[in-house]
Amino acid sequence: TRIARVTTIARAREITGWVLPGSVRFYAWPVTELRGERVVLRPTGPEHVERLRAIRQKPEVMARWGTVEDDFPLGDEPTATRFTIFVGDEAAGMLQYTEENEPDYRSAEIDIFLDPGFHNRGLGPDAMKTVIRHLMEDRGHHRVILSVDADNAQAIRAYEKTGFRRVGLMHLSGRVPGTTEWKDEYLMERVRSPRTAGLDE
Repeated sequence: TRIARVTTIARAREITGWVLPGSVRFYAWPVTELRGERVVLRPTGPEHVERLRAIRQKPEVMARWGTVEDDFPLGDEPTATRFTIFVGDEAAGMLQYTEENEPDYRSAEIDIFLDPGFHNRGLGPDAMKTVIRHLMEDRGHHRVILSVDADNAQAIRAYEKTGFRRVGLMHLSGRVPGTTEWKDEYLMERVRSPRTAGLDE
């Protein structure tokens, strides 16, 4: 409830003195895992590197994510928060988010890939719903965005199942991996009222 959360927030402030920019304040408790209905998201660490690099090198994933960077997944995007997606005891993919913490433009952007062997099982939407809940309820965001290749109908359907809607088509907005060609992408967003996504000061 709101009262319980305000009490928790006040106690966290008393203990730590934390402050985030803007009128919404949240405490970033250490996240050890996020649980969905069928997946568990765990912070990506050294023990996940070999498996995630193997998934990234699969043709279906490389077609969207491009060639694997030398320092993937621990050093290539230092501003991203990354989670390894587990199905049972097996690492099945990775989900990441970045945050815009400027108070007047606060939002988060997410991206995901799954091992093709785990496609068409509802695992991607489950992972996305899980991290969106974390971003809105724990991190105080009211808007989450993503971009997706315009020809990736399967991914678009999955994102729409999690509540995203297409905002518009971005023309020639990114390179086709491994080529000199440009591709179109859809900008998609999931938004809810800031009053329900966070706590007013």
